[in-house]
Amino acid sequence: MREDSNTTDDTEVRKIRYAWKILFYLALAVIGVFALVPFVWLLSTSLKSAGNVFRLESLTDLIPKPLTLSNYIQIWKQIPMMTRFFLNSFIICFFGVFFQVLISALAGYPLARMEFPGKKLIMVTMVATLLLPVEANLVVNFITIRAMHLYNTYAAVLLPGLVSVFGIFLMRQSFLVIPKDLDDAARIDGASEWAIWRHVLMPLCGPSTAVLTIFSFVAFWNTFMWPLIVLKNESMYPLTVGLSYMANMFSSDFRLVAAGCLLAMIPVVILFLFNQRYFVQGIQGIGK
Repeated sequence: MREDSNTTDDTEVRKIRYAWKILFYLALAVIGVFALVPFVWLLSTSLKSAGNVFRLESLTDLIPKPLTLSNYIQIWKQIPMMTRFFLNSFIICFFGVFFQVLISALAGYPLARMEFPGKKLIMVTMVATLLLPVEANLVVNFITIRAMHLYNTYAAVLLPGLVSVFGIFLMRQSFLVIPKDLDDAARIDGASEWAIWRHVLMPLCGPSTAVLTIFSFVAFWNTFMWPLIVLKNESMYPLTVGLSYMANMFSSDFRLVAAGCLLAMIPVVILFLFNQRYFVQGIQGIGK
């Protein structure tokens, strides 16, 4: 009788877990649908040639009738600077991501592997700065950029974002989960601190580096307010500012704006697809 009772209890527990799992996945599905709605509407709008894009009386209104790619072609014809906007964004992202990952890895190494006075205080102070809104730094950063005579340069866009507290924290957590026996073994073989960082630890931090690369790329690619403040020449605008400029030009035709927004999403999607297998592993390392 006791064995039958235990079996019944185990069956009930499995049923409850299965029910909760179903509810969990249903909730994720609902959230996913809500997240996809803006993208689907944007895609539908960019493929339409006529009609009111803001009318959604039924789901059939999302189907372009007729379907056309003319909006994507028209952007490049009417905005000769679109290519320049893309190039500016790639320049900013390349240097921004490279230096942010490098600085974060260099700063995270001593915070994770070395012992020195005030290490915990430094880390707590850095994390506390995440509570400050981005707008709180705009005035100070702008005054600093003007004092350095960097106004209206790519360096003005890049410098405030090269040091990322989130990036330093992420790389620190990644270094912490690596056994320190590897450091000791490398030191016995005569390796310097630089060699340990470069040849021992960094190859083991591939997932976290990939996560930081994705986050950094998205941040630099989507930056809008700061370039708008420190750049004066339209030829230096990144794509986000250029799309805003385009939206003002074609305010009566949102199809072109939707096509431009989808074109701007392509590099981010490609980067994520190539690094998605590292993404979950890197995120899991934050909590360890």
